[in-house]
Amino acid sequence: MPLRFFAGMVCFFFFSFTTVPSRVFSVQEVRSLYDQLTINSQELPHWDCFAYGMQGYLKLDNEGQIQQPYLTLIDFSLPSTEKRLWVIDMRQYKVVEHTYVSHGMNSGLVQPTDFSNEEGSFKSSLGFYLTTSIYYGKHGLSLKLKGLEPGFNDLAEQRSIVMHGATYVSKKHIQKFNRLGRSQGCPALAQKEANRIIPMIKDQSCLFIYAPQKTYLEQSSFITEQSI
Repeated sequence: MPLRFFAGMVCFFFFSFTTVPSRVFSVQEVRSLYDQLTINSQELPHWDCFAYGMQGYLKLDNEGQIQQPYLTLIDFSLPSTEKRLWVIDMRQYKVVEHTYVSHGMNSGLVQPTDFSNEEGSFKSSLGFYLTTSIYYGKHGLSLKLKGLEPGFNDLAEQRSIVMHGATYVSKKHIQKFNRLGRSQGCPALAQKEANRIIPMIKDQSCLFIYAPQKTYLEQSSFITEQSI
């Protein structure tokens, strides 16, 4: 569905492949999309996170699973002191949100290095997700996430891994503790950003949580090119 949202050159590029759902997009082709994003945006995701994220997004799009024209990238190769979440509007093909996001308390202190799909691990889980519905819980407005990768994040719903707001995600927390606070595995945002981003990306948009973990990159069915 989101293929029709791309404009100009990007729109032309994508429509040329709409009849081939199983087509594998090369790194060179994804690079051309990154170059287009560079024209429209100032706060760019790192190339590796973007490249892997686009591979999975295009796969989901070709399968008809994407209903909302947003790609959310979370780059856990970065420490929590840096803004490491991007939301890309695939209609305008530009970054519309760039902000801080927490990782799980047992994934690491400042830099997450340990990831898990196990219930009770309090660790972040890598891979591709579809956003689903919103609800109001103990953290206020929250967004349910459906993990799409067996062994990596498919227990997200069982583990209650959701996107929500948190007071420990803020510049003030970084200034005081030299890091963000950590969650029980959820990608938590500052409350103000959560209230803005969650309604935007709900209802079947793509979210990708990245880290340069060899096991994940080699075994993910969404990653067609391990070397970028």
